[in-house]
Parts: sequence; structure tokens; C-alpha cells
Amino acid sequence: MTMTRDFKETVKERAGRDPAFAKALLDEAATLFLNGEPHTARLILRDLVNASLGFESLAAETRRPSKSLHRMLSEKGNPSMDNLAAIFGAVRKQLGVSMKAEAVSAG
Repeated sequence: MTMTRDFKETVKERAGRDPAFAKALLDEAATLFLNGEPHTARLILRDLVNASLGFESLAAETRRPSKSLHRMLSEKGNPSMDNLAAIFGAVRKQLGVSMKAEAVSAG
């Protein structure tokens, strides 16, 4: 049987060493959220937090308990808009990027 690496570990490692990949994950999480797929957006954002600043730093930056942040970004999490904005803001700051939403024609 062939050994395979855990997907989450692969994503974490790549996002940690490849700033362009980390930025692409942030962009994808925001796009998914804005297009009505919050479940997948939360999971990508969770992986990105693990790869970039970590939950303890995120807790300090957002002034929210680490355990609460873990729950918010879990499969069944349901962060408020304020909490989600704080999380996106902390990750943006860590990556040194700003974000801009753009509406495009569907189809």
C-alpha cells in the first residue's frame, strides 16, 4: 500500500511556505462565502488560519477565545458577521493583503 500525506497537512505546509497559495486560499474562502457556500469557506479559512497565524494568535488579534474561534470555523460552525469580519481581517493583516469584492455577470 502506498503511503499518502494527509491533505490538510499538505495544504498547511504549502500555505506556510507559498504566500501566493495562501492568498489564493483567502480569496477562495471569501468568494465561496459571498457566493453562498459558507460551509466550504469556513473549512478553507480554518486551514488557512492553521497555516498562517494559528488559533492562539488569531484569538489575541480578534479578542475572542481560541476555543470559540475553533468552533466558529468547524464544520458545524456559525460565526456572526462581526466574528467573520474579524477573522478575515486578522488573516488579511497576517498575509499583508487587502481585499476587494467585485460583482461579475453570471454565465
